[in-house]
Amino acid sequence: MDLRPTAEQRALQAGTRELLTRCFGRDRLREAVEAPALDRALWRELGAAGLFALRLPEAEGGVGLGLPDAVLVFEEAGRALLPGPLVAGELLAGVVPGVATGERVVGLCDAGRGGEVLWEHPGDCDELILLEDGADAHGSAFWNAPDWPVLEPVRSIDPLTPLARVTSYPRRALRSLDVPLLRREAALLTAALQLGSAARTVEMAVEHARRREQFGVRIGSFQAVKHLCAEMLIRVEMARSAVYAASLTEQSLPVVGAKLLADEAAVRNARDCLQVHGGMGFTWEADVHLHLKRAWLRVEQWQSGGKAEEALAEALLSGHVGE
Repeated sequence: MDLRPTAEQRALQAGTRELLTRCFGRDRLREAVEAPALDRALWRELGAAGLFALRLPEAEGGVGLGLPDAVLVFEEAGRALLPGPLVAGELLAGVVPGVATGERVVGLCDAGRGGEVLWEHPGDCDELILLEDGADAHGSAFWNAPDWPVLEPVRSIDPLTPLARVTSYPRRALRSLDVPLLRREAALLTAALQLGSAARTVEMAVEHARRREQFGVRIGSFQAVKHLCAEMLIRVEMARSAVYAASLTEQSLPVVGAKLLADEAAVRNARDCLQVHGGMGFTWEADVHLHLKRAWLRVEQWQSGGKAEEALAEALLSGHVGE
């Protein structure tokens, strides 16, 4: 992929959208809102389709694709608001047995960057992997088995993502993992999820503007609405270019920049989509608020906006922007 997906990658993305439309359409989305516990049958179906084994070698039962392909698939998952610890499943498919096939659900938390250690879907995970900074450049990884961490309940802003705060955990070392690489790839895949959500809210805004009428005309003909939709599309395309480029370079700063742009696109597009929908966009029955709440949650996952801005500023001052 040279920033433009190949024919095979477009087919992969189209196939993923078709799969998610079939197995996690709007009815399933609304059911998940009412009962946010992870659907294990759906998780196994996703595993059988290869969603968690995208980058595992074929000799190990995987699909044998690369990071740019995973980004395209995660963009579709973000578009569908697919719930669950997706990033953990993709990154740990070759580490924890059963994750690649969806038979086991694993969580992944970063305990080494300060602030709260929040675990998504704690009641649905079979295992938890925690990443820490270490004495060397690679950091350390620990897993919970056979004892569970000590948790405190946390009220999640996203009704589809239950959360708990990890207050302490058993320090049972996992086999050597490249912690900086895991953090970088987790940030990039989260950016891809944000990108998919941002693109979907553009579609929702345009669809509503074409249907909704005021003063006898469709609101899509109003200049203000046109400008909102155009700005939303620009944010998506800027974020998409950054996310796709970062998946090719796999360097730290491009990933940081991609996460920043994708976060901004997801949050601001959801807000603008609410603006286009008017009062009905704030109702529980509409899906727009679900995109906004998920976007707010992801902003704080793996590379928060403030830390990303600090990293870019430091790189600019040091002259290491190209790294």
